[in-house]
Amino acid sequence: MKMKNLLFSVLFLGFFANSQTFNQDYANVANLVSQTNINTYLQDFEALGVKTTGSIANNNAYNWLRNKYLFFGYSETEITKDSFNYGAQSTSNIIVTKTGTKYPNTYIIVCGHYDTITGTGANDNGSGISVILELARLLKNVPTEYSIKFINFSGEEQGLLGSAHYVSNVVNATSPKMSIRLVLNIDEVGGIKGQTNDTITCERDESNNPSSNNSASNTFTQQLMNCVTLYSNLKTNLSYAYASDYMPFQSNGEIITGLFEYNETPYAHTVNDTYSNVDPVYIYNIAKATTGAVQHFAIASQMLSLDTAKEALKNFKVSPNPAKDYLQLEIPSNKNQKFSFMITSLEGKTVSKTENQIRIDISKLPKGVYLGTFKMDNQQITKKIIVE
Repeated sequence: MKMKNLLFSVLFLGFFANSQTFNQDYANVANLVSQTNINTYLQDFEALGVKTTGSIANNNAYNWLRNKYLFFGYSETEITKDSFNYGAQSTSNIIVTKTGTKYPNTYIIVCGHYDTITGTGANDNGSGISVILELARLLKNVPTEYSIKFINFSGEEQGLLGSAHYVSNVVNATSPKMSIRLVLNIDEVGGIKGQTNDTITCERDESNNPSSNNSASNTFTQQLMNCVTLYSNLKTNLSYAYASDYMPFQSNGEIITGLFEYNETPYAHTVNDTYSNVDPVYIYNIAKATTGAVQHFAIASQMLSLDTAKEALKNFKVSPNPAKDYLQLEIPSNKNQKFSFMITSLEGKTVSKTENQIRIDISKLPKGVYLGTFKMDNQQITKKIIVE
């Protein structure tokens, strides 16, 4: 990865907080980030060994990532492979595409490299990989207007090889050229164990080659900073982008932004870049901030109460919400009337259906956001349900 002189950075403590408004739906999804998952991703990534480009460990890491995305529910057709050679060895970028509802051919790209050098790379870049994995898990069934590509690049440590190959052989080889709304790069966001890691650096394009994308990058980076303060407890630091996988996109005229740790580790590219030297809670908070930001950039659906009922059902309530083990239905006064309650995932799959029951067991449902539809006397009302 890169080294950054923080003396040239400017500290922002929520300066742009008034430019956007808090979105409770985005927060509900961001709050589902799992510390346990973050810890597991980091430890599994470290256990794969030194993932030098084209090595057996590097290719094993590719397969580990692919299996993770399949486990999250992404289909074989949503996962693509972009292979290239490094010397006499082959390596691959992995690309997961979540299709947008309104602008399916315009993409938010969230990227970070998975190759490492010298050490196992828990921070550089297991930390970024962990954030991207958790983001992909949480957004799997959240509708977004823009498509999202989650990309894990190989070959970053040898000179941004994977991202340069992808821009040349995929972005520019698409006819018409791929439309990219924003590239968000996440690289080295692990912090330093034992230090106060309460600030994340947000990176904007300040390059002169070209400079035409700088203004838009600044706007998106300010939005990123604001999302950090809205959806996590972190403070923000504004700095410049360079020497990571967003740069081939920048040179191609795309709009970029990025995240990088504020307390810069002394262990990058060494055998000491280990799980024991990062701050998993810091990474957890960055994952929350990123989840809120990507929903903002991709324009996630705001799953407010979908109410098509007449006045007779206006008093219907579901509690507790968020819930863990059960839901209690508060139904209208006509308790002798037959009714049904159906829970569906955001992709439309029915996961529970009951009749004339006011206490619903949800203990076996995975954590996530669902829709609960109450029907009575040819009327219905739908509420958003969050399972923790």
